[in-house]
Amino acid sequence: MAETLTATPAVEKQAFRDAMAHLGSAVNIITTDGPGGRAGFTASAVCSVTDSPPTLLVCLNRSASVYPAFTENQVLCVNTLADCHESLSNLFGGKTPMEQRFEAAEWSSLSTGSPILTDALVSFDCKITQVTRVGTHDILFCEAVAITRNDERHGLVYFDRRYHPLMRQSAC
Repeated sequence: MAETLTATPAVEKQAFRDAMAHLGSAVNIITTDGPGGRAGFTASAVCSVTDSPPTLLVCLNRSASVYPAFTENQVLCVNTLADCHESLSNLFGGKTPMEQRFEAAEWSSLSTGSPILTDALVSFDCKITQVTRVGTHDILFCEAVAITRNDERHGLVYFDRRYHPLMRQSAC
């Protein structure tokens, strides 16, 4: 006799969002530049995948206004924000015109031409090597081709729907 499996009901969207608010994460501004134009957005959905080759993943909503630029350029920079960048995070997370977003900070570039935030905690200059679609988002697998660090800054995390500074501990 065949066993009938019943589907487990999905978690409600708002319940999932509320639960994810309890998962603290670094705040990043993801940038790109190239034939598709200069663009950037704020993201907390970033994490390490492997160190050989050095790879991160970035989640990007396919309905985001910046999506076409990232798709065409196939390069990006993950700029991990310092504790002084809360207002910049809000600017890149809103509906502010792209030109005004970039005018609010100092930028440079490394290998890919993607904008590097000059006073970021760390910046990972990357080429997109693989894309996987899940629900409303694309997961961009990004191989780091250059890195710059700022060891004098403190971090910024997003937890419980608020920003929190993350202070470095001094060595004893």
